[in-house]
Amino acid sequence: MDYSIIIIVTMLILSAFFSGMEIAYVSSNKIHIEIEKKQNSFLAEILKKITKRPSKFIATMLVGNNIALVIYGFFMGDLLMEYIPLAGFSGLLVQTIISTLVILLTAEFLPKVFFQIYANSLVKVFALPAYFFYIIFSLISEFIIWISDLVLKLIFKSEGDTVQLSFSKLELGNYISEQMEIAETQDEIDSEIQIFQNALDFSEVKSREAMIPRTEVVAVDIETSPKELAKIFTETGLSKILVFKENIDDILGYVHSFELFKKPSTLKKILMPVVFVPETMLVKDVLGILSKKRKSLAVVIDEYGGTSGIITVEDIIEELFGDIEDEHDSIALIEEDLGEGVYRFSARLEVDYINETFKLDLEESENYETLGGLIVNHTEEIPEKGETVEMEDYIFTILEVSSTKIELVEVKKITED
Repeated sequence: MDYSIIIIVTMLILSAFFSGMEIAYVSSNKIHIEIEKKQNSFLAEILKKITKRPSKFIATMLVGNNIALVIYGFFMGDLLMEYIPLAGFSGLLVQTIISTLVILLTAEFLPKVFFQIYANSLVKVFALPAYFFYIIFSLISEFIIWISDLVLKLIFKSEGDTVQLSFSKLELGNYISEQMEIAETQDEIDSEIQIFQNALDFSEVKSREAMIPRTEVVAVDIETSPKELAKIFTETGLSKILVFKENIDDILGYVHSFELFKKPSTLKKILMPVVFVPETMLVKDVLGILSKKRKSLAVVIDEYGGTSGIITVEDIIEELFGDIEDEHDSIALIEEDLGEGVYRFSARLEVDYINETFKLDLEESENYETLGGLIVNHTEEIPEKGETVEMEDYIFTILEVSSTKIELVEVKKITED
């Protein structure tokens, strides 16, 4: 009996190992594996061998698990019959339930959960024993793969075992995010890593996330004289200014500062057409449109056809390479760490930027982009100066506010005593 218990426990451990390694391999970030394989080490060589054919590795784990379960069932059945001497169907049912519960808890559910959580680490830790069984069950695995390939080719007209180790965009993003989280400050993050992260997110960025908002857009009426416009160009330092009829929701085009050298009598003579794009259009598509039409500026419109803001080629490039100082950056945005979990921010700062830079966990949503938008979305109104707003683990104190928007906010992280 003693040796039976030893065999049962051994088979449970092996079954847990095979089940765990199977889910760990599937769940692991393939970039971590690829990086480890590039190291000149014994572990790297082992990983290269077991990941050369992913399907064979999975087949090996399945073969090992099934062998362990068969041996477990044989000895467990004898052991249960000795301690639960019930005859007939009732005895079989009780023995099956007990045996199944033991295997599910100790060799299936718990190991798979544990191995899935620590997949990247455990794949490396147990690579050597996995390779041992990879060699032991090699012939059986090859036979099973051959049978499955034959079935796939003859019945399902598939190419069979052609899947190789690869990594997805999501895994790339997760790996880069991990590297950014490791850095204690934003200054420690290599520019290449930041650009890579921006490039991965670029395909999902919408126009409203990169545009210059309506409240910061400089525009003039079509009846404005060229002399007055020249003065505005000088005061703002801009190279292009939008022109509207009656109000900013009726944009007619824009004027480039160089056109004033032609000494036009009215703005209509130097007015250039502008591209209109919806808020929901992806910036990569906006860039394509601007490139085809050889334009550098587009007006972003909301769902009602009103002007929501403007977006330039430079704004789009900034989504990839970070901020580029230009005429629109003359307004200094405040971002100060006052210590002890207290910060002072311009409400114009984007929530995701604050979270990444200051390691905060402010709620992000598609309903807003900026810190001011977060507060207004929560309060459903523009708070008054000095008013405090509490959201989850943060207290927001309004330091400066105008009639139309929040200007400056103090953010305090609530810490549990």
